[in-house]
Amino acid sequence: MSTAVTPSPAASASAAPSADVSARLRREQATQLLRSTGVWAFNLALTIVIVLALWQALLTFTDISPYVAKGPVDVWNFLFVTEEGARSTAAEHREALWALTQTSLKDSAIGFVVGMVVATVLAVLFTLSKTVEAGVMPLALLLRSIPLVSIAPVIILLTGRGSAASVATIGTIVVLFPALASVLFGLSRASPQSLDLVKVYGGSNLAALLKVAIPGALPSLFAAARVSVPGAVTGALLAEWLSTGKGVGGQIQKFNASAQFDNLWASVAIITFITLVLYNVVQLVENLVLARMGMTQQLS
Repeated sequence: MSTAVTPSPAASASAAPSADVSARLRREQATQLLRSTGVWAFNLALTIVIVLALWQALLTFTDISPYVAKGPVDVWNFLFVTEEGARSTAAEHREALWALTQTSLKDSAIGFVVGMVVATVLAVLFTLSKTVEAGVMPLALLLRSIPLVSIAPVIILLTGRGSAASVATIGTIVVLFPALASVLFGLSRASPQSLDLVKVYGGSNLAALLKVAIPGALPSLFAAARVSVPGAVTGALLAEWLSTGKGVGGQIQKFNASAQFDNLWASVAIITFITLVLYNVVQLVENLVLARMGMTQQLS
């Protein structure tokens, strides 16, 4: 003979408020997500409008020849409007420039990923060992103080002209130092009381770093990633110009030498627009992650 177990009135009463709290939290998270996305879209649109306005103002208030200087409308017509009797169509223009842009984006991704990984690893090592910091930091500061253009020929000589290693090295150097400074700053702001608490319960320095310092340094990590996006693109264009001759960076000089000013301005506009979008995408991810972790001050 079996007996059915019925929940007590007290248990049922306590379950109802718990469900209400969960539903309210889900609604608040959804509202915060929509708010973050809306703020992100507004900031992106505002940034693009400001860039276009400055671009047009520069051409309007300077004496640059319209044959050389192309404004936003000229670039738009070159990419999306095909005139009657034209030798090439707007679709052909987009296809040719997109191939160059893809190459530059791949080179930028290499510099971004390698630079961020190296910066994070070095910051962790510096935090764990002052000996490593004392040995490596002077070299890093020395490299940071030397203009990259002056040491790029040496890098290309060591890695080989046109090689992926030269692109990765130049891109990494551009990304590394600002990211390293930002990550180090974030790790240094870890709460001493929290670090001591981990050690009191038997945790090592590495455990304290993983459980306290790195989660607390997430805002600095995201700030480093945001700054590294335009830095990685700049490094890729520089490497393409000096080493590989491919991508947007390798073609800009050729466009200028052959008086292909429409291609020149359109390629620069495309890579700039994509860089702005990627920068704001990292900002959106930062807002969502920090909001999920309760660090809502970054959503201002």
